[in-house]
Amino acid sequence: MPPTARTPRDRWIQAGLDALARGGPDAVRVETLAAELGVTKGGFYGYFAGRSALLAELLDEWERRCTDDVLARIEAEGGDPVEKLRRAGELTFSDELHRIDLAVRQWARRDPEVAERLRRIDNVRMGFLRSMFASFIADPDEVEARCALMFALAIGRHFVAADHPGRTDREYARMAGEFLLRP
Repeated sequence: MPPTARTPRDRWIQAGLDALARGGPDAVRVETLAAELGVTKGGFYGYFAGRSALLAELLDEWERRCTDDVLARIEAEGGDPVEKLRRAGELTFSDELHRIDLAVRQWARRDPEVAERLRRIDNVRMGFLRSMFASFIADPDEVEARCALMFALAIGRHFVAADHPGRTDREYARMAGEFLLRP
């Protein structure tokens, strides 16, 4: 009889990210993840020393997906700075990554280590924005203002409950982003 296949490590991580996005770090429970994956929790311990190790891996994966992978893809696909800014917004704040990002931001409000990591990642993101905007805007104050507004739009658009006559939430966000990208 062939040995039973183990649940791949990346499935545990994806299930953990989904749980994190749904309910924050308190929702990331080994027993719950095992039940969602339809496996026993024993396989979990073949990959992770415990729940805290999984939480650290979730942060690593989030960082890789929302910064390293995004920046690598933007560079590989090329284009002018405005195209790169558009692509960065589309990739970084896709629905899947944005849900995780919001959960990490909430987590960071009560965990200083997560807060420090979030600050580091947000600084990388802001550095990218600054370099792109500075390539077509000479005034450093205007560069900083546009970066702050672009970042606030990307993070905060889901917190705005106002109606946008004749537009969907996504359309209004795109319109606001295009306004910020004007030379």
